Amino acid sequence: MPLTKDMVPGLVATGASARVDADVAPKVKPGDTISVRNINPVGHTRLPRYIRGKKGTVDRDHGVFVWPDTAAHGQGETPQRVYSVYFTAQELWGSDYPDNDRLYIDLWDNYIDPA
Repeated sequence: MPLTKDMVPGLVATGASARVDADVAPKVKPGDTISVRNINPVGHTRLPRYIRGKKGTVDRDHGVFVWPDTAAHGQGETPQRVYSVYFTAQELWGSDYPDNDRLYIDLWDNYIDPA
């Protein structure tokens, strides 16, 4: 069932989670290097444009969650693992940035490939 605006206040008040109890094997593990897919889906996505095509490192596996790209359009939960991935500032914005600065972003399986 798609999320409607009438549902939002109750979800925010109760702290509802999009975590699901589904058996989805990990695609990668902490320490692995990944490549972010350079995709341009129509409609809703939680994949920032500035990380598409970039390489990052998996920091942690958060478990299995609803994939918002399908859930937002009433196309089902499509359970996937979510990983915290870090990117160096140099990978994202070039060599003028400090080599020890990192940006952490949570990414679903369908956004990444093992590098």
